[in-house]
Order: sequence, then structure tokens, then C-alpha cells
Amino acid sequence: MISHSKPTLDQDDYRGVLNVLESGHLVQGEQVARFEKALSSFVGVKNGVAVSSGTAALHLSLIALGAGKGDEVIIPSYVCSALLNAVLYVGAVPIVADIDGFTFNISVDDLKKKITKRTKTIIVPHMFGLPADIDEILLLGIPVIEDCAQSIGSRYKSGYTGGFGVLSMFSFYATKMFSTGEGGMVLSNDDALIRTVRDMRDYDEKEDYSVRYNYKMTDFQAALGISQLKKLPLFIERRRQIAGLYNEALEEMTFPIPAVTEGREHIYYRYVVLDRNHSEFMEAMQKKGIDCRRPVFKPLHKYLGLSGFPVTDEIIQQAVSIPIYPSLSDDEVRKIIDAMKNLLSKG
Repeated sequence: MISHSKPTLDQDDYRGVLNVLESGHLVQGEQVARFEKALSSFVGVKNGVAVSSGTAALHLSLIALGAGKGDEVIIPSYVCSALLNAVLYVGAVPIVADIDGFTFNISVDDLKKKITKRTKTIIVPHMFGLPADIDEILLLGIPVIEDCAQSIGSRYKSGYTGGFGVLSMFSFYATKMFSTGEGGMVLSNDDALIRTVRDMRDYDEKEDYSVRYNYKMTDFQAALGISQLKKLPLFIERRRQIAGLYNEALEEMTFPIPAVTEGREHIYYRYVVLDRNHSEFMEAMQKKGIDCRRPVFKPLHKYLGLSGFPVTDEIIQQAVSIPIYPSLSDDEVRKIIDAMKNLLSKG
């Protein structure tokens, strides 16, 4: 079976983790500090705080911005439920926006319609590795949290995603662009916001009391992150090679390929094809030994019982994520392409 996604690990990764295990210092320490510095330097942001997950990073970002009861936080519908969870953690009201059917990112036009006097922040994911319309969103004058869980290493005009919002968050889950198993990070150029995030991450040995969280990253996770980050450019290069082969095959079949708009670099965290018989396509691919998935399991407006999301409703009936990751072999890529040709051509 060709997996839908999996981490890419090598001897340097194993050695880095083993060195920490042999040191006897497993919890948050020197390696975490090194990882924070390495990622913030890579993205081009002053400060970073490593945490236990991407969801924790979102939660602490919202706390740092003072989001709470009565505040509204705008998020796209076509995204995983972690964003909804983080908004509800702080007692804020989630305001859900539709997406752009070309890029799968949040629709700026629909976003503008959702802004009110109570809008505290906008969480902007860069979906599947393609940067969102971040400049246009920043012009709205509302604090932006960039969700870079799927876009680390992608560039928007002159800089990497994660360097534009007042805060940005990252996820290093096992199947993300690179992995620490579980883990996340918050980046910001705002010293005060970073101090709040760092203070909220650790709950013990404080002079004052407030509700804080045990959201720490371990040193052996951070050691893996340091090693993986060094290979990120190679990971992206391989993903783009595979995406190029997929693009050629789909264009031959006159099927649409993933959007790449001017001034943006796609890193292909996911490669999404559109098929109106998507359930049948996934089942048929499974029978051929190829695991494909819905790139978003269920959009947020469906969880919340909302209507009025025509683009998201259309995309969820067609979108399929096919395997793409650095350790995917050329033979496996050819097998996937041959299977797609035989199946998509019948759509």
C-alpha cells in the first residue's frame, strides 16, 4: 500500500534524538531554545516559542491577543477543526468564511463581509502549501494570525509565510512539512506578545498566579526538529518534482492542476485533484494499493450547522488528496499517475 503521507527520517534524525536521550535531559531545555532560534531565523522573525502542538500554538496566540468572551475570530470553513477548537478554548465566537475555489484559501471578499466591531483577529491558513492573499487581508487593519501548519518554507513575494502576521503558528505533527512527532511553535516580532506566550506555556514556579498551560516541547522533539529543518529545502524540492510529474499527467488529461498565483510559491504539502465522483475515485485507488484522502475531513460550517458557503460546499464534493511526500519513490509516483489516468479519465 502506498501511504497517503508519512514522515521522512534519516540517520541524522535518529542521531540527534539519541544524543538527547543519552544526555539524560529529556524535557524542555537547551535543544528547545536552539530550535526556537533556528526556526525564527529561517522565517525571518525575531522570536519563537516552541509548544506541544499546533493547536496549543493557536490557543496561546489567541490568549496573547486578548481574545475572549464576546470577541469574534474569523476563520475559513475549509480547514481542520483545530482552529475551531482554539477559538472556543478562549470563549470567543467563531465567524466562519467561505473560500476561494481556485486557491482553496480564505475568500477575501467573503471575509470582508464577516468583519464587525467585535472582530478581534483573523486566522489565515495558507492551505496545502499555497500562500493566501495576505497583503490584501493585512490592509483590513485587523490583527492576523498566520496559520503556517501546511506552509512552512513557502514564499509570498519577498518573504516566507509566517513573517507577515502579528503572530504566526506552526505545526510539526508527524505528517507535516517536517516533523517532531507532535509539536508546534509561535513566532512574532512583538516582544510583548511573545512574553505572554512564553509565560502561558509554563505553569510552575511563578511569582503570581493565573491560569497557565503545560504546553512545553521536549528536548528530544526539538532535536528532531533541528535536524528536520536543515533538510526542509530538499523536502520542498522533492515535493515540487513530484507535483511537476502530476501536473504533466493531469494536463494531458485536461484536468485542472493546483493553482499557483503570481508572487507565491507552492510547496505542495498536499496535492489536491478534483473529481465529481471523488468517493468512487478514492475507493478505486484504495483497491489499487494507493491511499487517498479528503484533504479536509469535514468543513467547519457543517460541524456548526451553518449555511451559505457555496464554494466550500462545491469543493468538498470533489477534492481528493493524493500521496505526495519526499520519500515517495519514482516508481510509486508512476504507479499513482497510471492509476489516476485510468480512473480520472472515466469521470
